[in-house]
Amino acid sequence: MSRLGPIACVTVATPDVQRMIDAYHLYLGYQVVDHGRLTAAQAQVWALPGLTGRRYAMMLPGGEGNTFFRFVESKPAHDYVAFRHMGWNAAELMVQDTDAIAARLENSPFRIIGPPADLSFSDKIRAMQALGPAEESIYLTSFKEKLPEFDTPDAKHFVDRTFIVILGGPSVAIINEFYHRHFGVAIAPVIPAVISVLSNAQGLPSETQHDLAALALSGQSYIEADTMPTSTLPRTARAGELPPAIAMVSFGVDKLPETLEYLSPPQTLPAAPYHGRRAAVCVGPAGELVELIERGQ
Repeated sequence: MSRLGPIACVTVATPDVQRMIDAYHLYLGYQVVDHGRLTAAQAQVWALPGLTGRRYAMMLPGGEGNTFFRFVESKPAHDYVAFRHMGWNAAELMVQDTDAIAARLENSPFRIIGPPADLSFSDKIRAMQALGPAEESIYLTSFKEKLPEFDTPDAKHFVDRTFIVILGGPSVAIINEFYHRHFGVAIAPVIPAVISVLSNAQGLPSETQHDLAALALSGQSYIEADTMPTSTLPRTARAGELPPAIAMVSFGVDKLPETLEYLSPPQTLPAAPYHGRRAAVCVGPAGELVELIERGQ
């Protein structure tokens, strides 16, 4: 069974790559480590040949590490509203001080949709939520102390890397089953939790509890699976474009599983986050795009 993890890259579709660069650099301290235009080979892996030549930028916290944000020029879907659609709902970033980053984001391109608060199931974890310039949701989370049940990275930078990606699907059980079957990810227990940003977007009382589960991956990374309300819409993209907001998440994997159907034959790609390794994209149980990058020998 091919181990999944760590999170290698969070890809955000945006009509304006430079605006993303400016926002993530000025307010989150991320640095550009690569930029240019998408090659035909890259666009083919995504089965979106029309994206050839589009602008992209790769950024890392403080310019360091191996978990990238990738901003790709793509025309947005007009109907997208955060937390009303299936798929990748958010990227959760480890930070040193949640309250301090909340103060920094006041009057910034990031709109705070959930002020700093301790999590409903642990007062040792403090988080806030914001929407970025491309309507992508980010959680900014700090740990008051290390928790034995969560193997989490330390925040070396004021705002550090993505360590959890939040996936909204029809049920936690369906997500658990998919990632367990194809990658051997351990079935994660279901926890009822308050997710205020989800409830607010769906017009539910803010104290509504939703089922979630934290799927533990390799490399101090997690997928948080959320059961979405029955009114949730599918994530749709314009023809030939990436899905809106967080369009895709890339993960390291020992070997590309033969049990999966890929959008396009695997290809070896030279630039980050691939570094000369094979990659392919499949569609997960919530319609999410999952890019897999072989670790290599």
